[in-house]
Amino acid sequence: MKINIVPSNKLALLSVAVCAAMFAFSHNASANRVANGINTSATFTSTLNVGNTAIGGFTGPYGTVQITITSSTTATVTFTSNTVAGNAYLFGDGGSVALNVNATTFSVSGITGSNSGTGFTPGPYSQGAAGNEDGFGSFNLRINSFDGFTHSSSTISFTLTNTSGTWASAANVLAFNSQGFDAAAHIFVTTSPANASNSALATGFAAENGAGVPDGGTTVMLLGAALGALGMARRYLMS
Repeated sequence: MKINIVPSNKLALLSVAVCAAMFAFSHNASANRVANGINTSATFTSTLNVGNTAIGGFTGPYGTVQITITSSTTATVTFTSNTVAGNAYLFGDGGSVALNVNATTFSVSGITGSNSGTGFTPGPYSQGAAGNEDGFGSFNLRINSFDGFTHSSSTISFTLTNTSGTWASAANVLAFNSQGFDAAAHIFVTTSPANASNSALATGFAAENGAGVPDGGTTVMLLGAALGALGMARRYLMS
């Protein structure tokens, strides 16, 4: 009987390929667990990349919204503004930030905010009634900030509690409204670095167009790399 001996260098290559495949598929399984259960470290991010006509001439994105689930009924929310092309974008006034929450009833607590610029007095903040963010439809949660530009914020955070059900994942906390948006903000545009002594260049609203990124596509990339490595190893071993 003829026994084929596989050279040690080929065995080493095969081992590397198998390890890569195991890592990728284990990562994918972890992602599925996030989708089907509760992973308290899971986050979901929406990008405020669409401005209405009032600020559409200024380059976005204007900010991000990060949802971090802490239990099946609670999540922390953080809005963070951006600085792009020399313009700083700040959240302020009525409807400073807004969400369309995926819950029939919910509560909001611990609203805080800050401004990384100079001379600002962010807030105080209050939960407003459901309403429209100009150009992007109605949202069932709106956070208002006192007064205007000098009380604007570069970050606003709070805790959401679902009082009518549960959330399976961070991506499940929000739902699209009738116009296809789940988050929005009232934006003040000013020159960077932001200074309260300067006036706003423009005021408008921004929202996201469904560009949520639960895992940034990492799972697909890893799976593709693993399958490619296995294919290369197979061809090498057969050569």
